[in-house]
Amino acid sequence: MLYARETPKVGCDQSTEPEKVRRMSSEIRLAFAHPSERSEATAPRGPLDRISLRDHIVEVEIGAFQAERGTTQRICFNIVVEVRPLSDPIDDDVDRILSYDRVTEAIAFELAAERLNLLETLADRVAERILHEPQAVRAFVRIEKLDRGPGALGVEIVRGKDAVHHDVTEEERPHPRLVFLSNAAIESENLTGWIDQLENRQRPLILCVGASDLAVPQTGHAMTQRRIDLLAIEQNAWVLAARDFRCVVVSTRTELDWAMKNGQICVWAPSKVVLDAVDGPSAAPSDAVALAAWFAATFEASEMLVIGGDLPEAPKTPLRAVPVEQAQL
Repeated sequence: MLYARETPKVGCDQSTEPEKVRRMSSEIRLAFAHPSERSEATAPRGPLDRISLRDHIVEVEIGAFQAERGTTQRICFNIVVEVRPLSDPIDDDVDRILSYDRVTEAIAFELAAERLNLLETLADRVAERILHEPQAVRAFVRIEKLDRGPGALGVEIVRGKDAVHHDVTEEERPHPRLVFLSNAAIESENLTGWIDQLENRQRPLILCVGASDLAVPQTGHAMTQRRIDLLAIEQNAWVLAARDFRCVVVSTRTELDWAMKNGQICVWAPSKVVLDAVDGPSAAPSDAVALAAWFAATFEASEMLVIGGDLPEAPKTPLRAVPVEQAQL
């Protein structure tokens, strides 16, 4: 008697049902396990050491929802960094290893850099900063919000050394020239000529404005009034952009960095940068020149020229004021 045997299809999983169940159970368990277990389970060939930071809780303002602005919440970090073992003796020398302090410093640095909306962004930046350390090979970063629901809400990412981007050095950062234009300057028939002269200078150019002379709605509430006043400045930025096609309104650090490196003339729309700043300006939006001076210091401008306005007190950037009718750039 001949018995027919079915030939297994190429590429098909020939695991038995109990094996599939065990594997699925293991994958589910690892998905919620501590990053150290995931690190061990997915380790590449070759021995790697691991350092870990567990249950590091920081109180910070973060989140995309309006309810998360103006208030802090607890977020918890669990991080595992895989490092190559030293080939020579450690000699009990802290300078020869990747210190735990470098991990907590990476967290503190990114939290202080700017206010973020997404945990994903924060996790990616923390991982990248850790992976700039010579010893680091892979980083597992889990961040959870502890106060947004009945349980912990979070994200977890894995990044390898190949995910590290080019680190911009201080010498590569452009130091722009910032020019504040009063409403009289924006309306002046000399505006195009001033921009012509400024464009020819070998330095990135950022233009700042205040609110127009039109009345701004008054709410009687500090937080909402601040937003309205910032938006009034942005409306006037668009008025300036309409006066000269070379002027492009920008609102984010990424846009500003790109524009400065590519010779684009920017008009600063302040809302996002101001609202996202960890150490924000003390100047109110109604004091537009002082706000622009804060911005100039934040972006390490080489100088700030004020056309048709008064200089603020104790600026951190070299300032020069020029009356509109006497402006010679």
